This record gives sequence, C-alpha cells and structure tokens, in this order.
Amino acid sequence: MHENQYYLTPKAIVDILDKYIVGQNKAKKNVAIALRNRWRRIQLDTEIQKDIIPNNILMIGATGVGKTEIAKRLAKIANAPFVKVEASKYTEVGYVGRDVESMVRDLVENAMHIVKTKHKKNIKKKAMQNVENIILDALVPPIIQDQKINQEDEKVNNEKTRQQFRVKIRSGDLDNKKIHIKIASKQQKSGFGMIGGGMMNESSLIHLQDMLSGMLPQKERKKKVTIAEAKKLLIEQESTKLIDMDKVKEEAIEKSQSMGIVFIDEIDKIAEKFAKKGGPNVSREGVQRDLLPIVEGSAVHTKYGTVNTDHILFIAAGAFHVAKPSDLIPELQGRFPIRVELDNLTQKDFYRILQEPKNALIKQYQLLFEAENVHIHFEEEALKAIAKIAFEINENIENIGARRLHTVMSHLLNDFLFDVPDMIKAKSKITINQPFVIEKLQKLAQCKDTSEYIL
Repeated sequence: MHENQYYLTPKAIVDILDKYIVGQNKAKKNVAIALRNRWRRIQLDTEIQKDIIPNNILMIGATGVGKTEIAKRLAKIANAPFVKVEASKYTEVGYVGRDVESMVRDLVENAMHIVKTKHKKNIKKKAMQNVENIILDALVPPIIQDQKINQEDEKVNNEKTRQQFRVKIRSGDLDNKKIHIKIASKQQKSGFGMIGGGMMNESSLIHLQDMLSGMLPQKERKKKVTIAEAKKLLIEQESTKLIDMDKVKEEAIEKSQSMGIVFIDEIDKIAEKFAKKGGPNVSREGVQRDLLPIVEGSAVHTKYGTVNTDHILFIAAGAFHVAKPSDLIPELQGRFPIRVELDNLTQKDFYRILQEPKNALIKQYQLLFEAENVHIHFEEEALKAIAKIAFEINENIENIGARRLHTVMSHLLNDFLFDVPDMIKAKSKITINQPFVIEKLQKLAQCKDTSEYIL
C-alpha cells in the first residue's frame, strides 16, 4: 500500500468502490479518508506517527446493504491484510470458545499469505530451475564421479542427453510421463486432551498445536506422479525452501500492524439489550470489555511474533434493529468515533445492482451461459420487473438486502441452467422478457416461506 497510495486519493478510492458497490456514498467517503490517512501518517516524523491513531468506523445498516463488501473492497484496494469476524461468536475470557485475540492472529495469518505470495513471485524463476533439475535427475540421473579413469566420454554423453530432456521438460512434451519424486509429508496435528476444567480455548489450543508441529522434523515420502503433477507439487516446496521466513514474518507483522483491517460484524448482538435476553449468549458485556483493549491498542502474541494493534483499522457493523449504538459500553463506543448510517436499498438501487457493478449478477449469469455456448439476453423491462419483485419480497417477508437478488435470479434461471447442456447443441440465444419474469416469480413473491432460496 505504501508505494501505491500516491495515486490512491480519497476520490480515487471512492471511484474504485463505485465499480462494485451501488450508492452508500457516506460510507465510501469515510473509509476512503481512513485509508488515505494511513499514507499521511507514514509521511510524518517517526515520533509523531505513534500518536496518530486511526479513526475506527461503525457502520449502521440492515443486512445486505453493502457493509461487508465495502470493507473487503477497501482491503483489496490497499492490498492490506483483512479479516472478517462476527462479534457474536466470541466468548468472555474464562469460557471455552473463541477469544477476541484470535481475530488478530487470523489477521497475521492473512498477512503471512500476502507476504509469502509476494516473495514467491520474486524467487519464482529460481524455484522453477530447482524443480526442473529435480525432474531431470529423476529422468536422467547425472554421473557421479568415481574411481574410473575413462569417464569423460560418458559425462559428455550424459550431459547432452540431459540437455535434450531439459528442452522437452520446458516444452511440456513429457508432462504425461510418470516419475518418482520426494515430497515433504504434511505433519498431522495430534489431538490434545484438555486437563481439568478445559480452560484452554479453541484458538489457543490450535496455536499450541501449530507451534509444536513446527518443531517436529519434516519427513519426506516418495510419490509416483506425472511430470505435470510434479511441477505443481515441487514448485510450492522449492519456493518455501528459498524464502527467508524470518523476513516474511517480520514483514507480515509490520503489514498487520500498519495496514491491517479488522471487520467486526454483528457488533449489535453483543450490546446490552441482547445480553439482557439471556439464552445461550455468554456475558456479552464481558465480550465488549475483552474487545476494548484490542481496539484501544495492545500487544497480542501470535506464533509469528507480537503484534501491536494501535494502528490496525477496526470497522464494526451491525443492523441495530433491537439494540442501539448507545447500548454498547461507553468505552467501546468511544473507540468508534466515525458513525455512518447506510441507506436501505430502493427498487431503483436493485435495478442498478443487477447490471452496473463489475461483478453484477446479470454479467455473472451471462458468462455462465456463455460457457455452454448460449447467449442470454435480458430485456430492460424484465430487469425492472426482477428489481421490483426482489424489493417487494424484502418489504413483505424479510429484508436481506441485495442478497435477495440471488434468491430471485436463482429461481428465475435454474430450469435453464439445468436443461441447457442437454437441449441446446449449437450457438443459441435465450431472451428473458417481462411476462416470463412475472410468470416465473409471481408465486415466489406471494410465498411466505422463502427459506429454501435464502443464500
């Protein structure tokens, strides 16, 4: 992100978000400013950098209006570590279950993946050479120097043969030939029994298992595979050998601390009004108090090193139908100074969502049909009818936002998707018009139980 943000002005960030998310301009503007502020902080003197903390954001809005999508797209724009968690899945310290620190450990895992991928690209050429040499040794083993006097001719002939096979390996001519290779066996995590009352929670147990498995020596096993399969298996293995893991860990920790984004969904579910209802939820106020030091800034120990959470950007979200933001403990409220209310989606929004975003549902279905050599065309009035019916179902049954469009489109096109491979042989065209949409979806709009189609 550091090198890319010279052109990532808030306006440029919003322009990118506009390609995937319809409306919600207030939310886009606020996350764009938060992202740009990170770059601004890095430009300052090291001493003052420590004092500039991110303005965490609380998004308030119904399900399916774009809260998660905005946060995910923001992380992709910045190439930043990102993790989405659900506040309702955490339990207070002292209970068996997920503790709040696990969100930071998950964030570091994501950062490790990003950094390792980058480093693997840098050493890809060298790794490919190593893979090529391993495959070549399996096909034409090199002559090992021994006590023989007249060995030069054999070595020359052996080298010529190896060069010929090297060319064939690179061209793919030998991809179907089978060879024996040695690959590292994956260590199986042993099951640990919990002693006493089982005070160790699940995430801590996994963390302990990961550390212990890392201390065990790696075993190799022989496997007979095609050369094409060998290339895939060995490239990962050789890339890992060439990477400086100490550098990767150091960079991943830094990336998590300075660029990480944690999206906490369903934060309204741990508000006081939900806690008073009782039931299976364990001390929701306790979860809030456990969450507070993470959001405020604290040191979290991970298997890759200690992560300071002071400059991680936290974006919380919730529908707040029952609870209100003010039902959260005051200390936690204060750690989310930017509050953004997202708009409920209108019928016009649904019409735009169907076709405008780069990954719009209409475009997705068109590509799926193109795979069967079929072109599917949606008339404008048909799209308006789809948007109208989806909007009405949300209004009359249950509001699940833009996800309702998945329900409607699936119900509309499933019969075609089932029949097309067998019925249509040549390049064909399907036209979806308004009468067909109304006929197909009328019963769905009237049905009170649409749980079969909720995705």
